[in-house]
Amino acid sequence: MLLGTLLVLFVLGGTGPASAHAALRATDPEDGSVLKSAPRDITLTFTESVGLLEDSFRVLDPDGRRLRTGEPEHAPGGGADTARVTLPASLAEGTYTVAWRVVSADSHPVSGAFTFSVGKPSLTTATVDTGPTEDPATKSLYDIARYLAYLAVALLIGTAVFMAVCRPPDAPVLHRLLKAGWWTLLGATLALLVLRAPYESGEGPLGALSADSVTRTLTGRPGEVLLARLALLLVAALYLLRTARLRKPFGWAGAPPAVGLAMTWAAGEHASAGIQVPVAMTSSALHLLATAVWLGGLTALLVTLYRAHLTPAAVTRFSRLAFVSVTVLVVTGVYQSWRGLGSWDALTGTTYGRLLILKLAGVVLLLGAAAVSRRWTARLATADAQTAADAGTAVDAETVVDAEAAVRQKVPEPVGGPPLPEAPEAAAESPTPGSASPEESAAEGSAPAEGGSAQRSALRRSVLAEVAVGAAVLAVTTLLTSTLPGRAEAEAAAGAPAVVGASVTNVPFDVGTPGGRGKVQITIDPGRVGDNSIEALVYGPDGGVSVVPELRISFTLPAKDIGPIDAELADKGGYWANSFLNLPLAGKWRMKVTVRTTEVDQVSETRTVVIR
Repeated sequence: MLLGTLLVLFVLGGTGPASAHAALRATDPEDGSVLKSAPRDITLTFTESVGLLEDSFRVLDPDGRRLRTGEPEHAPGGGADTARVTLPASLAEGTYTVAWRVVSADSHPVSGAFTFSVGKPSLTTATVDTGPTEDPATKSLYDIARYLAYLAVALLIGTAVFMAVCRPPDAPVLHRLLKAGWWTLLGATLALLVLRAPYESGEGPLGALSADSVTRTLTGRPGEVLLARLALLLVAALYLLRTARLRKPFGWAGAPPAVGLAMTWAAGEHASAGIQVPVAMTSSALHLLATAVWLGGLTALLVTLYRAHLTPAAVTRFSRLAFVSVTVLVVTGVYQSWRGLGSWDALTGTTYGRLLILKLAGVVLLLGAAAVSRRWTARLATADAQTAADAGTAVDAETVVDAEAAVRQKVPEPVGGPPLPEAPEAAAESPTPGSASPEESAAEGSAPAEGGSAQRSALRRSVLAEVAVGAAVLAVTTLLTSTLPGRAEAEAAAGAPAVVGASVTNVPFDVGTPGGRGKVQITIDPGRVGDNSIEALVYGPDGGVSVVPELRISFTLPAKDIGPIDAELADKGGYWANSFLNLPLAGKWRMKVTVRTTEVDQVSETRTVVIR
């Protein structure tokens, strides 16, 4: 019953931080709008605060020449979620292309492009290839570094907690794991710091070599977070040195740097932007710490099982620690996913939601492997304690208590099976009939470590499966942190205001012949009851303006049984227009667009336009 509840909760759980990636909410001028006079500036509004770059705006005139614009800035009174640039004093008639690029508050770059026209649309429109948001090589290296950082922090924190809480026998391999985690996290953080500038600007990896890139990185918020992580790693190094010198964990002195490291992820990723930022950052840090304790501790447990004799008591302590970690993961995961998804529809209707489902599958496998490990832990505790009792070897009381608890909780006693082991003292005083005395056992060279060898081997395999699935879950986590969550996507779609002054509709078409597809961009100005002007521009499959023999548009208002009203378009030499289209009532009008590309090939498409 408890497992079923956890799985239901995990449907909305995810390590991907919650409300993230700035999405474009509105542009002024509107995309595709036709203005009667030239605007003085361009303003973009996003779903969250954004950082500006020196090259955040590129504005191209109808001939494809770049305009000299002012410095990018946040709109006065508009807040940090806006970006604004001043245009030249006078703009010629035609269509202008705006390419933009900003860095969202969660440290991810976003970019795009749109057009607007002054007077009337150009016969030809300047095209700008915004390219991918990130350079493919830079993005790949950056993602690899981020994934290694996740693995390293899990290994570092998880191993340290495992040594402090589970108190395993002194094993040099655990100290080597700590060093491996520390050095890997240091290297990954330095790589992220170096690649940060070209990642933001969309340049190749060599772009990191310029002095401007270094300055921009060190003065930006993502760079400051990475510098803080490096400083915390130096503090963690002191803890590791003290641990190595004492050959045992140095109490809980490592807790502050561990919490600090987790906060660098919260401050540099999605939790730092959107709604409920303080709660989200706390939840994100706890989520990362719980992940590190569970998966990093699993790795330490696996290595110790292979390299040293681990007492059942230590395994049982980790089993309890893992349960606490899973509980924290459930609570924080539910909150983060509510914050990121926003609705159940986003679970299947967005890339973020589908990745979350994929992670759920991994979590189900992980919980299944964990259940198997817990059963083998209980059996190993029983076998080792029974062997110790039979051999008369002294075993610490906590081991026996843990073994008994494990048996009672996880492994029901088979009918006719062996009884629970006695306390060590009782076992020594009352040897099992027919068994060898302690002296005889010692003479024969037997040891408790040999007991439960089958259970120990099975436990190794189940823990190895947990570690493998956990690594895959971390890989999905890395993808989630670079994916636009459903809530932000919905805000971008729903938050766009209705077009003021003009209604612009893009209607794709395909007549089913080679070269017979494209789109019609239709502008109705002012888009209100009464007289309107209508202009239509036909674009071919290459994105350029296309000339067609005939274009017809008609309007019908089904709610009032009005229409069809023919727009009576006239060919104006590259575009179609009519300055006197009368739409008498407000409502949702059905606009039928008929495009004829040849003497015999034509197609009709229908769209709904709102007239206010």
